[in-house]
Amino acid sequence: MMTERNATTTAGEPRPLRVLIAKPGLDGHDRGAKIVARALRDAGMEVIYTGIRQTPEMIAVAALQEDVDVVGLSLHSGAHLELFPAVLAALRAQGVGEVPVVAGGIIPDADVPPLREAGIYAVFGPGTPLTDVIAAVRQAASAHAPAELP
Repeated sequence: MMTERNATTTAGEPRPLRVLIAKPGLDGHDRGAKIVARALRDAGMEVIYTGIRQTPEMIAVAALQEDVDVVGLSLHSGAHLELFPAVLAALRAQGVGEVPVVAGGIIPDADVPPLREAGIYAVFGPGTPLTDVIAAVRQAASAHAPAELP
């Protein structure tokens, strides 16, 4: 969440976008999440990777503590319809429900509309070009950033 307080560095330059990448639930496959994290870093973003087997509450606390602009979730276990909305609820409970959430993994096309309706900003399946992920993260952050004060 870009706010007047943290939109720029102390030198007055724009600060890089801060993105939290998390693996909720018992999914232990993190290669894709690490590839996305590296691509976002290479694109100039600051990335916080929480590692595998995170609870929704752990992810929400990390998002709050790290003052992130976007949360990225990765899941291959098939529990996305349960875990992604649980993360959204945990973010709201921590007072950071306005932070946009993007998600990727093994997600059937039929599950994308319910996830979008639940509040997931963008959903990426296998083979999504990293340039598309980078562009969507930037768009999510800018779409939810408050207007800069004069």
